[in-house]
Amino acid sequence: MTIRIVVDEREKNSQVPDLLRMMGVFVDYEQLAVGDYIVSSETIVERKTIHDLINSVYDGRLFIQCSDLINHYSKPFIIIEGNITDLDKREKMDLDSKVIVDKIQVAYDTLIKIALEFRIPILYTPSIYYTAELLIHLASNPSKNKNDGPLLKKIKKSNPFYIQQLYVLTSLPGIGTKLATRLLDKFHSPKNVLNASIAELARVPGLGNMRAEKIRKILDTSYISNDLVTNSQTRLIVNTNDNDNDDEIA
Repeated sequence: MTIRIVVDEREKNSQVPDLLRMMGVFVDYEQLAVGDYIVSSETIVERKTIHDLINSVYDGRLFIQCSDLINHYSKPFIIIEGNITDLDKREKMDLDSKVIVDKIQVAYDTLIKIALEFRIPILYTPSIYYTAELLIHLASNPSKNKNDGPLLKKIKKSNPFYIQQLYVLTSLPGIGTKLATRLLDKFHSPKNVLNASIAELARVPGLGNMRAEKIRKILDTSYISNDLVTNSQTRLIVNTNDNDNDDEIA
């Protein structure tokens, strides 16, 4: 049986399509609106290297992509290629480096969000060779109906601004996708949400007073740099020592 996989044109440089061809797969290139590899009419795969994962979080693409995956395909997957330890190799820093620690935390938080909020299965591969093998297994899965329709479908992509607005609001404490949607429905923009009072926030169904208070506390608390605290403590010690010296001179 010939296996056909539709591949997004932007994946050509990854070498995965070349490996698929070497393994006997018929590769059909298209400019896909959603995902990177279509292996059945209901199964699509978004491929990310570990570095792609972090970059797509920082530039706001990832959660838009996740939303599009679940909106248009009933069985989406995300393949994470590489190891999370690769993050420290590119930075050429110690594991104690704040940059590395932050990136690892972002990676874990992101994977948890994909699993819990979007309910998209995450598959892991160590390299492009294993990615190609995994794609073939997905495409030849015996549970897939052989006559399940065409691989390509007309897709109207979701509003990226709306998805990014939801992403902004889900960064607030205790706010998931459902509550973020309700907040946008009520206040119409993230700015209005961030300016809302505790009473106004608490009136959103499912949010409540306690969560509203936490949100306002996060938004209203002034940031104090650790450097400023350290400098203040240093000045206090210096002033104390100066006073001690004055007493001795007197």
